[in-house]
Amino acid sequence: MSHAKKSRFPLLMTFLVFGYAFLYGPILSLIVYSFNESRLVTVWGGWSTKWYGELLQNEQILSAAWLSLKIAAISASFAVVLGTLAAMALVRFKRFRGRSMLEIMVAAPMVMPEVIIGLSLLLLFMAMDDILGWPEGRGQTTIVLAHMTFAMAYVTVVVRSRLAHLDNSLEEAAMDLGARPLKVFFAITLPIIAPALVAGWLLAFTLSLDDLVVASFVSGPGATTLPMVVYSSVRLGVSPQINALATIIVVLVSLAVLFAGWIMVRQEKQKQRENSQ
Repeated sequence: MSHAKKSRFPLLMTFLVFGYAFLYGPILSLIVYSFNESRLVTVWGGWSTKWYGELLQNEQILSAAWLSLKIAAISASFAVVLGTLAAMALVRFKRFRGRSMLEIMVAAPMVMPEVIIGLSLLLLFMAMDDILGWPEGRGQTTIVLAHMTFAMAYVTVVVRSRLAHLDNSLEEAAMDLGARPLKVFFAITLPIIAPALVAGWLLAFTLSLDDLVVASFVSGPGATTLPMVVYSSVRLGVSPQINALATIIVVLVSLAVLFAGWIMVRQEKQKQRENSQ
């Protein structure tokens, strides 16, 4: 390492430490204050876990969390199906009428402000309700349709990148042996792109679970997601129950990341053993 690089390294590490401290410091503070005895989140009153007990008895938060999980799972599943079909069309069919329009439609939800998406979907659902009578009102169905619409774009990008590097000779060999296109897709293509499908589903699930702006436009009085409940609670003052809820989410996400990392390390070790043999 040259002298110039050595002199810049401490400065880079200083900026890196301050950056991560600025990011994770408030999260750690939130976790600590979730065990605060006092109802005032800025006043320390001793250690206590009572807010976790009250959180588990809060029907509003529990019902909102269950609704958010259900909407996220349904919208992510539909987004994977539609996003995979769009990716297949863009990768396998190089030229067809409307390709440029499809490219624009795939990229638009990722760069368009969420306020515009939410407002446009609200006007669409209102027009459909007046003309078709469906979806009747605003609720779980409209939220699922809205989340599926913008999550499909992200799934398309993930699956498209995997399909673009797929070896077509495997599918051609299967068809030469007499396999039909549908059989080739389920026996050859689908297992190969399965990691991309899982990644796309998880991304769509996370986007739906985290969404506040779009859901605020397309939801009704009977359908309140968890981010909406948290936002309305914070506007009236941060409640210790919200700190407890955030701590539980942080713990679950951390465990999921550690589990995914453990699987990746295990697969890498298995590949190394196979290569050594």
